[in-house]
Amino acid sequence: MTEMHEEKARAAAWFRQLRDEIVAAFEGLEDSHDTGPLSEADAGRFEVTETRRASEDGSDAGGGLMSVMRGGRVFEKVGVNVSEVFGELGEAAQKAMAARGVPGMDRDPRFWASGISLVAHMQNPHVPAVHMNTRMFWTPGAWWFGGGSDLNPCIEYDEDTAHFHAQQKAHLDPHGPDLYPSLKAWADEYFYVPHRHRARGVGGIFMDDRNSGDWEADFALTQDIGRAFLKAYQPLVEKRRVEGWDDADKEVQLVHRGLYAEYNLVYDRGTKFGLATGHDANAVLMSLPPIAKWT
Repeated sequence: MTEMHEEKARAAAWFRQLRDEIVAAFEGLEDSHDTGPLSEADAGRFEVTETRRASEDGSDAGGGLMSVMRGGRVFEKVGVNVSEVFGELGEAAQKAMAARGVPGMDRDPRFWASGISLVAHMQNPHVPAVHMNTRMFWTPGAWWFGGGSDLNPCIEYDEDTAHFHAQQKAHLDPHGPDLYPSLKAWADEYFYVPHRHRARGVGGIFMDDRNSGDWEADFALTQDIGRAFLKAYQPLVEKRRVEGWDDADKEVQLVHRGLYAEYNLVYDRGTKFGLATGHDANAVLMSLPPIAKWT
């Protein structure tokens, strides 16, 4: 297995480009939300912070950008993070990778990873929360891509679910007709909350350990998963942000956020990996909602 310097650079650059496009689009949604005269004080803007991965010996281990908007008129809290980290995996992480069938973990613990991670929690309960991430992971014995996106409404609309899934399918079909059904089924399984006996949301697509043997093909697939996101989600925000809502709707939203928080803290693989490998805890836990309730 080569060091793959060029491929790593291309993947990291793509994740950063996608981040820039999404940040611009989300700030544009804030600017266009017609609730009266717009001022910088009430327009949502991302606060951007550099993050660093903590290595045990203090050496450079990479980092990224944490971009978080709080208290916007459309977005109550949204984070769009990118990272590029590297170093050596600890013993627990090595065992977890080996259990997943990653070769060479017992011989060389080096790794490199880059990706984008996004979670949006909305002001209006009729606008669905959403999650998206894509990533590339490398070790001396293997490389793979992973990620996907899924919709998490607290008030469900069948037409919104249909639109979200249709966009995922349209972007996956050029890569093979069996891909969308497979990744949809994977998402349904992955985003299930066992202790609540229900799904976290209305699904989407998800993949992990994607290595077909053709890096270019797998990278192109990963890019199209990213490209599908705004086309799948932005129209839903534009449509639902004007819906009226009351205290009862907000209560439903806050309880649903409790379900989201439970999943991310108990089951989410990315959360566990980020905390276990020393990445910035604030960036890893960016996905948690600002306010949630439990009944």
